[in-house]
Amino acid sequence: MQEASSKSADRLFLLLVGILVVFGLVMLASASSPAGYSRFGDTFYFIKKQFLFGLLPGVFLFLIFARLNYNLLRKLSGVIYILALILLALVFIPGVGLVLNGARSWIQVLGLSLQPSEFAKLAVIIILAKLLSEGRDLRDWKNGLMPVLAMLSPAVLLIAAQPDVGTLSILAVIIFAMLYLADTPKIYLAILGLIGVVCFVLMLVVAPDSYRVKRLTTFLHPELDPQGIGYQINQSFLAVGSGGIWGLGLGHSRQKFQYLPEVQADSIFAVIAEEMGLLISVALVVLIVFLGFRGFKIAKGAPDQFGHLLTAGIMVWFVWQSFLNISTTIGLLPLTGVPLPFISHGGSAMLVMLAAMGIVAGVSKKSNYK
Repeated sequence: MQEASSKSADRLFLLLVGILVVFGLVMLASASSPAGYSRFGDTFYFIKKQFLFGLLPGVFLFLIFARLNYNLLRKLSGVIYILALILLALVFIPGVGLVLNGARSWIQVLGLSLQPSEFAKLAVIIILAKLLSEGRDLRDWKNGLMPVLAMLSPAVLLIAAQPDVGTLSILAVIIFAMLYLADTPKIYLAILGLIGVVCFVLMLVVAPDSYRVKRLTTFLHPELDPQGIGYQINQSFLAVGSGGIWGLGLGHSRQKFQYLPEVQADSIFAVIAEEMGLLISVALVVLIVFLGFRGFKIAKGAPDQFGHLLTAGIMVWFVWQSFLNISTTIGLLPLTGVPLPFISHGGSAMLVMLAAMGIVAGVSKKSNYK
């Protein structure tokens, strides 16, 4: 194992990640207890799974990547990307892939459930950072930009085929942001954005009765069908509103008792708002923003283009996914089902995000920033 540098990792960055992880575990334990007891007869079912299959292996990977020279990822980027594509393809194999809420986003191996799209996000960031740091002339769309987009298209198409609109939107924002940071001409970015909007509209037109169309309709008119497709968002509003400024107190949520769906996953911010109130909810948002800024500062001081794009891509992923989850909970965006990083239940999400933050910590050892 090759150490990144004798310089220590950024302590403030490590502290912020640690605070977020601890806060997430506390809130998950509180939010998931009724669902765990109701479904599995174990109040601590979800927190134990998060600890055993997310936190422990995630911390292990965090420590490895924090010590590893991040340039090794450049050499292994092709292998990492191919493995991610294989995992994405496995969701379509009967007996291996699982269908949840109309989407094939999970695989089951040896009794364990994995979400390949979480691994794909990091793999796309690594391969894209490698491709964009090779000195390509992105002003030449035919020989510079198109080969990069062609390399990324298998991952995008496999996720779109699941279909997983939430992950697809995260991937699109990551790719767009990294292309922007690599000085891709703005006219090309505008064209790509327009193509993305057209593709989204086509997805709605092709399947007008799909679950994602119903979620969009509910976003525009949350008062419609409050006992059906609009149930989750309306219960989220009740949870957030009843929390007030100070909250009902840790463990005292009412909505988590079989009223609010997916309290341990994409609805967990509603429970945070209900139990901890407006002040702590805002503090959580500030913590996410502060961690994002610290990560971008590390990216700005990275000693090479690969490290710069790699770190920036990871932080764009973290910040955008966080605000996507929070925005859907309070009705600013349609429900997407994406987890809140470090807080929602999900071993795959916790493991991969901790590994990604370990990479950022490794880059911080060589980064020159103030």
